[in-house]
Amino acid sequence: MLTVETRHAIHPDHAKGMDTAALRENFLGEGLFADKQIRLVYSHYDRFTLGGAVPAGGTLTLDEVAETKTPSFLDRREMGIVNIGEAGTVEAGGETYAMNRGDVLYLGMGTGAVTFSGQGRFYITSAPAHRALPSRLVTVADCVEVTLGAAETSNKRTIKQFIHPQVMESCQLILGYTSLEEGSVWNTIPSHIHDRRMEAYLYWGMDEDSRVLHLMGQPQETRHLFVANEQAVLSPTWSIHSGAGIGKYTFIWAMAGDNVDYTDMDFIQPKDMR
Repeated sequence: MLTVETRHAIHPDHAKGMDTAALRENFLGEGLFADKQIRLVYSHYDRFTLGGAVPAGGTLTLDEVAETKTPSFLDRREMGIVNIGEAGTVEAGGETYAMNRGDVLYLGMGTGAVTFSGQGRFYITSAPAHRALPSRLVTVADCVEVTLGAAETSNKRTIKQFIHPQVMESCQLILGYTSLEEGSVWNTIPSHIHDRRMEAYLYWGMDEDSRVLHLMGQPQETRHLFVANEQAVLSPTWSIHSGAGIGKYTFIWAMAGDNVDYTDMDFIQPKDMR
């Protein structure tokens, strides 16, 4: 079963007047992971698409998606898949990829139908592509790790880069995830924006009752969302994106846009935020 929800781009002046319900309706992805279903959110931020596939021991195939008006979803797109569940497999382009928890699979443009199976919980990200590049499975052992922050500022964290210039080539999709160490809660301090690319966060590895206070909005006009486990946030180019959580958590970041340079950020110091 496939369901697709479309999200239109929001101007920052419009976002200033939104109440809590409107902010959640436009920027938060809820209920992405449902047994025996593929659920997608097709956004108008760089045509970035995110979603979840949960085969629950069976198989699910993603092929035609009406919103793209192409015979197959990947005809003019690339895809990054993260397994946030137990062991599972993905079949695509005549290859079968065994994915353990935390592994990332890149599928190039023109790969064709994608079949998910096993006990995996597969987080799907996709962006338009301009050329076909080789598909590649990047395991946790293959990624590049960067450690940032400090316990004194409550933001000691490890960044794992997967679909990233330091690891492999993609068209415009960049993906990795960041894990907070015990006792640290702030996931991105100082906060930042990058006007050249949008970003999406999927919060993962949280207890059922835990929440992350996700900060968004323009630096001098901030807003917030309370986000639960396996919920995603669409972050426009004009919005900051940082937050603090209750207990241990990880967030998967994925970006699309003009620039694939991960360090292309305009930092906003806490003293300058409102």
